[in-house]
Amino acid sequence: MTSRLYVDEPGTALWYDLDDPSDDELAALATRFGLHPLAVEDALQEHERPKLDHYENHMFLNVYAVEFDHEPRKTEISAFITPEALITVHRAPFDMRPVLDRWADGDRPPGGVDFLVYALLDLVADTQYRIAQRIDEAMDSVEDRMLGDGPAPRDVRRHGFTLRRHLAALRRAAAPMPEVARSLAADGDLKPYYRDVEDHARLALDLIEHSRIRITELLDDDLAEQSNELNVVTRKLAAWAAIIAIPTALTGYFGQNLPYPGYEQWWGWVVSTVLIVLTAGGLYLYLKRRNWL
Repeated sequence: MTSRLYVDEPGTALWYDLDDPSDDELAALATRFGLHPLAVEDALQEHERPKLDHYENHMFLNVYAVEFDHEPRKTEISAFITPEALITVHRAPFDMRPVLDRWADGDRPPGGVDFLVYALLDLVADTQYRIAQRIDEAMDSVEDRMLGDGPAPRDVRRHGFTLRRHLAALRRAAAPMPEVARSLAADGDLKPYYRDVEDHARLALDLIEHSRIRITELLDDDLAEQSNELNVVTRKLAAWAAIIAIPTALTGYFGQNLPYPGYEQWWGWVVSTVLIVLTAGGLYLYLKRRNWL
């Protein structure tokens, strides 16, 4: 475990950042700050949903920051928010320097722990929006290739499905963020700042929803194009089968062991040949005019 005391201003704010803490290490801080056992349990467990829980003397926040390394990689961040201290817990390493830089900025508004929480939420919302933008931009190349003639190549469709899966994972992290920011705005002193985070979170969520609709419509359009292409192929096969069926029927008739007009005569062969050519050619022209061929 790596434990950092990022901010130490007694009477204003304390900020402890814990990287993959053990049960005992977190229990020591829980005893010192009176953290609720259920909140401590949630912090030690992984894959908790994004939320803001209220307890008697503190709040418990759980959010997901997102980075992109071939695919979205979520970092679960749990935070205990007390009047005098912020305690952040995350299993995977995460760069908290942007939050610290904002605290070090002399132009920050007053607010102590509230400002640290605002800076943390703003950082998380920004990571989600940046990844949503990257996925949306990646869709441009997929869209260009899908909107070409005929169905898209298999690798393009697979890439489209992969992007849709990434968006679904990102949405699970981003969807609760506006509600979390709104709840903090109701409780904290930095209401305009929390509302700004809420706006950023909604912007990220709107972009994710737009991208999901966009990639879904592209995949649906490509599926329709595949169906149309299959219909064209089936129609052509049916047309050629019909063309072949007529000469087959005629030659079958003239090939029977029965006397017929022109049987064993040279003009009988001419009549049968002309009849085959005219009927097959006529059917071909008819199907061609109806765009079956």
